[in-house]
Amino acid sequence: MEVLQISALIFVFLLMAVLMFLRKIPALLALPLMAVMIALIGGVRVEHVIEYVLGKGAVKLSTAYTVAMFGSMLSVILQKTGVAESFIKKGAELSGDNPWIIGVIMLALITLLFTTLGGLGAIIMVATIVLPIMSSVGIGPMTAVGIFLFGLSIGGTLNVGNWAVYVSVMGLTVDEIRPFALVMFSASFIGAILFITIQLYRDGQDIKFGKVLIRTLFLVLLLALLYTVYSYILPEQVRDQLIGIISITGIILKYFVGLGIIYLFVISIFRAIKTKNSGSRDVHWSAYFSPIVPLFLILLFNTDFIAAFIVGLLFAFVSTYKKGRLNLFIQSVFEGGGVVMPAVVLMFGIGMLLVAIMGPGQALEAYPEGWPVLNLLKPVMLLIVPESALTYVLVFTLAAPLALYRGPLNVWGMGYGLAAVFLASGLNPGAVMGVLLAVGQIQGISDPTNTHNVWLANEMRVDVQKVLWNTLPYTWILAIIGLTFSALLFM
Repeated sequence: MEVLQISALIFVFLLMAVLMFLRKIPALLALPLMAVMIALIGGVRVEHVIEYVLGKGAVKLSTAYTVAMFGSMLSVILQKTGVAESFIKKGAELSGDNPWIIGVIMLALITLLFTTLGGLGAIIMVATIVLPIMSSVGIGPMTAVGIFLFGLSIGGTLNVGNWAVYVSVMGLTVDEIRPFALVMFSASFIGAILFITIQLYRDGQDIKFGKVLIRTLFLVLLLALLYTVYSYILPEQVRDQLIGIISITGIILKYFVGLGIIYLFVISIFRAIKTKNSGSRDVHWSAYFSPIVPLFLILLFNTDFIAAFIVGLLFAFVSTYKKGRLNLFIQSVFEGGGVVMPAVVLMFGIGMLLVAIMGPGQALEAYPEGWPVLNLLKPVMLLIVPESALTYVLVFTLAAPLALYRGPLNVWGMGYGLAAVFLASGLNPGAVMGVLLAVGQIQGISDPTNTHNVWLANEMRVDVQKVLWNTLPYTWILAIIGLTFSALLFM
């Protein structure tokens, strides 16, 4: 019986994934359908499928889609007040006319920010700033989305907060994690530059491949030099002093930014009182800070994402205030919710699929041994635990797409649970980390069930399945590179 159930689960997963991949069925229908079928085949009772998979699943990502709604409201009000258009023009003037250089600069900026930031709220804030700049210099929507996703994933590779799981669950030390993380960082950064170059060429940009190669080598050597100097040449005492200086500078910056935000609100209020009846269509310079104010609140003051968006909305309203602007503000709020609704509906299905695989997150009397679907899948994964470096690379290279659509290797699906199974089977903890980080490039960049993929695709008016098509060749190669280095280091 279990063999038939497992076979049916695998068949349903592969069938629905292929149908979505080939765009034969939209994801907003396929994901709930997959969730219901997986739960029923796995032995979940019909009443529990309705109550937990459909009911609780639909609200599992409620925080994510609420944040998305507020982010969309801010985006719409910036468009309707002319701030976005003016911001794009200013960005084009300041950034020059070389799309390749702008793309790489934006990649580096996004990477740097997401070594510390995380969450959909921060993604929306940063995207509101960088996406218009990239669009203004002729970078296509698909290319812009790809650049953002690569930067997000690369930054996450060096995000120490993400390493905590490997330290606490797998017993690894930071010194064991860092070398492999740096390998993935370097490979992914080079892969991202390759993506930018090829995509811009496909967008019709005039790309000088010789110059691109020289610039890429220079960037890689610069990064390697900086890391070598910091890690191996500077004495530990000097490094501690640098960290101390950075911390003090951060505290000082925090208070200056706080005073700056108060100052911006004050001058915007006075400007609104003075010019409320003005017919001028010019955008006041303070309005350009509308997407930046909430970003600073999140980055420096750890403000709740929704609260930061509300502050951003209020600031956008005040800094652009004119007669009749209240009606425009209300219209933007309603329209913002409507614009993001396709992404919200897709998040309903993603939540349902998560609950179908992982369970509702609470012990149920009906299933004393645990959630049936999860129990079915764990023994299967034990069968593919490799015993040599070669089989390790081959098995997980072929299995890498299972990181998509909340599959078994997806860390936001059952990936960490599966990691515990691999550890129990005797697989080296470093090798388990290597699998999650290497295959994580496919999940972080290409997976159409990521809330950030859904939001970015919706924002730039591209199909989230096309994002998968465009990025998968790069991320699969990155996974192979990561698995190869992991095998050399840990197997």
